[in-house]
Amino acid sequence: MVGSVVCRVALCLGRLVVVPVAGQDLLDRSGFGGGVRVRHEWGRVRKPGAVEDERQAQQQTEQRAGTLHASLIIGFSDLPMAARFMLCLHPASTATSIRGLDGRDEVGMTSSGTESMRGKDVAYGIAAPDGARPRVDPVCGMKVSPDSEHVAEHEGQRYYFCCAGCRAKFVASPKQYLDRPAGGHGGHAIHHGHASHVHGAARPQTEPPGSVPPGTIYTCPMHPEIRQEGPGSCPICGMALEPLVPAAVEDDSELRKVRTRFFFSLALAVPVVVVAMVPHLVELQLSMTAVRVLRFVELGLTLPIVLWAGADYFRRGWMGVVNRSPNMYTLIGLGVIVAVIYSLAATFLPGSFPPEMRDEHGMVGVYFEVAAVIVTLVLLGEWLELLARGRTSAAIRELLGLAPRTARRIEPDGSEIDVPLESVAVGDRVRVRPGEKIPVDGRILEGRSSVDESMLTGEPLPVDKGPGDRVVGATINQTGTLVIEAEKVGAESLLSQIVALVAQAQRSRAPLQRLADRVAAWFVPSVIAIAVVTFFVWWLVGPEPRLAYAVVNAVAVLIIACPCALGLATPISIMVASGRGAQLGVLFRDATAIEAMRDIDTLVVDKTGTLTLGRPAVQRVIPLNGFSEDEVLSIAAGLEQPSEHPLARAVVEGAKERGVTPAPVIDFQSITGEGVTGRISDRFAALGNAALMRAQGVEPEETSAEVEELRRSGFTVMFLAVDRRLAGLIAVGDPIKETTPAAVRALKAEGVRIVMLTGDNRTTAEAVARRLGIDEVIADVKPADKVQVIERLQRDGRRVAMAGDGINDAPALAQADVGIAMGTGTDIAMESAQVTLVKGDLQGIVRARQLSRATVRNIWQNLLFAFGYNSLGIPIAAGVLYPFFGVLLSPLIAAVAMSFSSVSVIGNALRLRAR
Repeated sequence: MVGSVVCRVALCLGRLVVVPVAGQDLLDRSGFGGGVRVRHEWGRVRKPGAVEDERQAQQQTEQRAGTLHASLIIGFSDLPMAARFMLCLHPASTATSIRGLDGRDEVGMTSSGTESMRGKDVAYGIAAPDGARPRVDPVCGMKVSPDSEHVAEHEGQRYYFCCAGCRAKFVASPKQYLDRPAGGHGGHAIHHGHASHVHGAARPQTEPPGSVPPGTIYTCPMHPEIRQEGPGSCPICGMALEPLVPAAVEDDSELRKVRTRFFFSLALAVPVVVVAMVPHLVELQLSMTAVRVLRFVELGLTLPIVLWAGADYFRRGWMGVVNRSPNMYTLIGLGVIVAVIYSLAATFLPGSFPPEMRDEHGMVGVYFEVAAVIVTLVLLGEWLELLARGRTSAAIRELLGLAPRTARRIEPDGSEIDVPLESVAVGDRVRVRPGEKIPVDGRILEGRSSVDESMLTGEPLPVDKGPGDRVVGATINQTGTLVIEAEKVGAESLLSQIVALVAQAQRSRAPLQRLADRVAAWFVPSVIAIAVVTFFVWWLVGPEPRLAYAVVNAVAVLIIACPCALGLATPISIMVASGRGAQLGVLFRDATAIEAMRDIDTLVVDKTGTLTLGRPAVQRVIPLNGFSEDEVLSIAAGLEQPSEHPLARAVVEGAKERGVTPAPVIDFQSITGEGVTGRISDRFAALGNAALMRAQGVEPEETSAEVEELRRSGFTVMFLAVDRRLAGLIAVGDPIKETTPAAVRALKAEGVRIVMLTGDNRTTAEAVARRLGIDEVIADVKPADKVQVIERLQRDGRRVAMAGDGINDAPALAQADVGIAMGTGTDIAMESAQVTLVKGDLQGIVRARQLSRATVRNIWQNLLFAFGYNSLGIPIAAGVLYPFFGVLLSPLIAAVAMSFSSVSVIGNALRLRAR
């Protein structure tokens, strides 16, 4: 036989027969000295399978129903390791390729009857005419049949595509795909958002299912400071790393690797247990030869489990020792190694053991089955843990999956074309038809419709939208056609910011974690010390066979201890709570905010945009001193045009509705907490509150009676002065939000004191406070005064949350124990806050407090379980019950308990998803 053949075949009902032959058949044209002939009979694939050993888990390939993908690693004796090749059979397309270990196709045979080697076409079998040869999609790189309906022309050249999506990408930017080097095509699976995509007779070379883009940063759920590019293990605790920001499609490569090793171990561990236990259970008398044969069968079955399936645990445990942070895998590795070394000594050196430990054949009992089953059960526990951990990021994946893949862009000539979402730029116009998702954050230019925003706010009722209203990407247009101008795309969109904020919160550390950290720092060394003490106590004073009892109980102590349950208790609850909060429209910046929200006893709220809709409208314009209504409104609108404040927008919109053109303004200046000033046709103008008027030398008292009447009606009154002479009054009304009264009642029922803190005048503020039943009103305050009020409340021992939406609220939001920003407000306010309410609704505060209480309660449950489990399990494993009840804990039972301890903690945390 010229070469050695190793075959890994996908799980299927068909058969694959490999016949080694001399080098005159399949591969002799390539110049190699040997090869294989392959005969296959197709069947149905039942499960994913087939991994390429040399590329490890990163080169895994998913199988689809009705197809077979068999891989042969072919090694030639006269070639070095790097020159080995892989033969891949694709019956769905009857396409075969030989792939080098570097991932490049070296030889490929397709249904067209041609063989390609190193980029050169070589005739193979019956040559097909040129017109029948498959084309290559320039976008995703897959082979496409020449009769594909997806065709585009560029500079006189026809290009063929696998689907409409790839064609749309190419049409939007041909140069992007034609100028890059060969082999640089993006993965088709990633482009389409799934692992495998079959068109016609051809099958693409796809990324492994659940793969993530190159350069993805991975982190540890227990130690968020650990970050690296690509998957791996945490050097501190040994746990499998996970993506910092989960992808829309879960990366399950680690899970599939663990699952494969588990089934491999299970297949070998069952016979080991049968061989070890059955003769004792049925009291079978065996000859010495039979006993020796069975002993070596146990050894032969156990070593592959320990050396291959369990090798990763030894590596992780050693990494913990090297990094001075011994972890759970250090304990597992020690336990398995002790059991195996003891068993090897008993097998090959039985004479070195005391006579009372040897049986009638002169042999000593071994614990190969213990080592095999421990590794198998730990693999099972890790598999279940990875499944549960994957569910903790389900909320982010759901959010990522909400974004549409394409947008219907309106070109400058009025034509419309479907383009990939990433091709849409700020300023582009897109059309959204009924039932479609809105692709970008923007402003409606044409059309009216109801928009379902429940994906952001958690509220099921749709919102009516019309020209001038803002819409958010990934919400659903329900009834009418809309034309939208894109204002925020990509990472700037609200959905992207929500995903980033949730991911940041999930990786933060809660104050409660400090307790677990202090215990974990001493946990593993303490367990090792207890195991050593257990060994010597049983060896010195235990019953015969003392050495066997000492080994078994020391191993049980090492195996049952689970620092991961302790380490996961807090972060896993924070991860689930952050995701659930996002689904409810409550975004926590970090874990500290989640924990602190529960303890809030005083809520300070701004009025405009927090208690009220934040969309005030001009109700009355009162001209004074010879000015007309239109003049007052024109000057006021000109001054307010550059401002983002809700009152400013109300003035501008009021002028627009009355057909008044805003006056051109120069030397514009915004005075925080007071108003704005500027020059209009060489006249100095100021618009704001009474404090601004006094600062400009204008006395507003002359209109006090009329102003007071307007304020008692709940209106905010703005003063306009021109050349330091009062020119008019503008009364603006801002309706209270429908949900505000119920939210205020719910918060007061929980014992929360509510304080209104506003820059508005006292009369208007008290009119609103009376309607809502607010406990205290502090009015006519500047931004600096707001901070001082927060500080005063904190000095009085109050735990203060501040809710606001404007730039002037940002300092107070930062000073409060918990700053709460309305998502309908300014970006600066949201950046200063620890909590953002996407809808800008006080009901979100009620939900945030409920989630906070449930999360802290869940964390304590996890911590108590982890402490209790280890506090009870370790002494029992050490044998403290034996003198009283004759009870000992088998290492196998200890392995089962340890494997399910972390899963129990994660399962308890997942209950938060139902809040």
